[in-house]
Amino acid sequence: MRVVVIGASGNIGTAVLRALAPEPVVTSLVGAARRVPRADGTSTVAFPHDRAEWVRVDLGGTADEILRGLDEAVAGADVVVHLAWAFQPSRARSTLLRVNVQGTRHVLDAVVRHHVPHLVVASSLGAYSRGPDDGRPVDESWPTRGIPTEPYSVDKAAVERMLDDLEEDRSRPVVTRLRPALVFQRDAAAGIARRFLGGPATFGLRAAAGAPGRVVGGLVRGWRSGDEPLEPVDGALLPVVPFPAGMRLQGVHADDVGEAVRAAIVGRHPGAFNLAADGILTGQVLADALAGGRLLELSPDLARGAMAVGWHSRLAAIGEGWFDMGMHGPLLDTARARATLRWRPTRTAPEAAVEVVEAIVAKTDFPSPPLSRKHLFG
Repeated sequence: MRVVVIGASGNIGTAVLRALAPEPVVTSLVGAARRVPRADGTSTVAFPHDRAEWVRVDLGGTADEILRGLDEAVAGADVVVHLAWAFQPSRARSTLLRVNVQGTRHVLDAVVRHHVPHLVVASSLGAYSRGPDDGRPVDESWPTRGIPTEPYSVDKAAVERMLDDLEEDRSRPVVTRLRPALVFQRDAAAGIARRFLGGPATFGLRAAAGAPGRVVGGLVRGWRSGDEPLEPVDGALLPVVPFPAGMRLQGVHADDVGEAVRAAIVGRHPGAFNLAADGILTGQVLADALAGGRLLELSPDLARGAMAVGWHSRLAAIGEGWFDMGMHGPLLDTARARATLRWRPTRTAPEAAVEVVEAIVAKTDFPSPPLSRKHLFG
């Protein structure tokens, strides 16, 4: 089986390569990306990128460049896994539309043109409409109209409509949609910092972890200041976790998403699958995991306003629309993935979140262009 992974050098893509590399039914693995692990396109790099042959595909390029790159990558494929997605520059709306929405259209056209029998697409929790008022988890039948204040969500919903159209024609490929919650892994720490925190917030996080006495002053007792980086007396990574009151998030480890992709490919399972690990990320859960239980609960209006100010002043990487998704998006019911894909997440959401926070603080690096610290804020 020849599997083509578009966006193979990124967070989820790297995990998908790890999952597919030992899979016996996968006899050929192609990685397609704008920034391939080597400038010349070879795969002489570390695992798992060394298991793929590489093709450069820039979904933000000219129509001719996209056509040539996709035709080279997709020709002869049994499965195409489409993961490529641009989060930044978040202020360049036209760029994001060109890469994410129009780029996905190019991918779907290439899949149809080359008669690929199976298409797997990374959708998102962000594609869903506002969650139910009672907070109950939703299954895959919940409307996918997005949260209108966040372009990421709007664009994910637009991709869902494209997939609806593709599925209406029975002569077209089997379509699998994966809708994961927030995706974490240690190797993607630098990329996550770049896309979701930005330079000032990343610096602040590391400063809080390294010398909390100098950063938060007398806010939390039991901390001391000095010239050298200090550890909190109780072993906690952070002095306090600020978090909006009432917000509940879900997460999943990238390797568990990779396993879901592998299972969907091997079983050729159609339809949509929610992916979220066990455990809900509330403010208190994160405070218990990262700050010895010390939670600074924020007013939702204050938190949203701070995100808006930070984004508009170019101090933050994402704006208030992401707050709206976190505050009003639904929780995911993952029963279908567990039953059909026999999917079992190996890490809880708090474990996955702590892993990436610790890696950001430790300045963990990974040799893939979208994930490397060399590209952190460039």
